Amino acid sequence: MSSVDYAAMSYQELRRYFLTHRDDDAAFQAYLARRRERSRPVITTINDPDFDSKIQAAIHQQMAEYQSGKSS
Repeated sequence: MSSVDYAAMSYQELRRYFLTHRDDDAAFQAYLARRRERSRPVITTINDPDFDSKIQAAIHQQMAEYQSGKSS
């Protein structure tokens, strides 16, 4: 049993910890769970007639999140 508090770690801290403790299965599971939380939804498909506008909107949204400090 591990005494490491994975929930208290930031995503980057957990990633670094997992990479230096590759035999820690609990860290690996915590890292995978964190990655699933961070996954982004599919915003469009290649045949979507509004592909360009949806991609541009997503880029603008990410830029706004980054500038406001909401990105992680």
